[in-house]
Amino acid sequence: MKYSFYLFLVTISFAACQKNTAVTTIPVTSATVKDLVADTIIGTSLQGQPYGANKFTFYSLESNKIIASTDSASTKWDLAFKGTTILTNGGTSGPGKGGAFVYIGLYDGVTAVPADSTFKTDNAPTYAITTGSNKGWYVYDGMNNLINPIPGRVLMIRTANGNYAKVEILNYYKGGVTPSATASDAIKSSEQRYYTFRFTYQPNGSKTF
Repeated sequence: MKYSFYLFLVTISFAACQKNTAVTTIPVTSATVKDLVADTIIGTSLQGQPYGANKFTFYSLESNKIIASTDSASTKWDLAFKGTTILTNGGTSGPGKGGAFVYIGLYDGVTAVPADSTFKTDNAPTYAITTGSNKGWYVYDGMNNLINPIPGRVLMIRTANGNYAKVEILNYYKGGVTPSATASDAIKSSEQRYYTFRFTYQPNGSKTF
């Protein structure tokens, strides 16, 4: 009887230890962001070039929300958008561990950061996410004055806190719809610089999605 009672106590203790040491798994976050304002055009220069207010919109992939510009010198944000320029929170752009590179391949096919990858950091006037037509994520159609994301370009991101994410820019115009080639320049200007993008964020520090 004493042996059975002792075995009963051991079993309860073991079960309690198992319960107390349970590990909570933080799920991978996937989301689509629509109409993220990126320094919309407010005028045209004497040379005919459109311009904005020269302000970035800061975004946290970790919390999936816009971060106030007053926190631009913090690690609360991961990406910042102004026109076609996208910053990461690292190097000359911020105090974080941020970095990036442009991966050529299908978004859904990227299940992990490739093992041989090298993350770049911002070093103004050059950036980890390359700017310029057909150099990074977009191509400029000069004939029709339109900016279009290049299919099969995935932004691989190292976040401000050193975690990893993948991002695909889906559209650059308000409502996620690119104006027609025959639309007026006024429409093309007023409706641009509204990002629609999707992302997958891995919160546990691993490079798998």
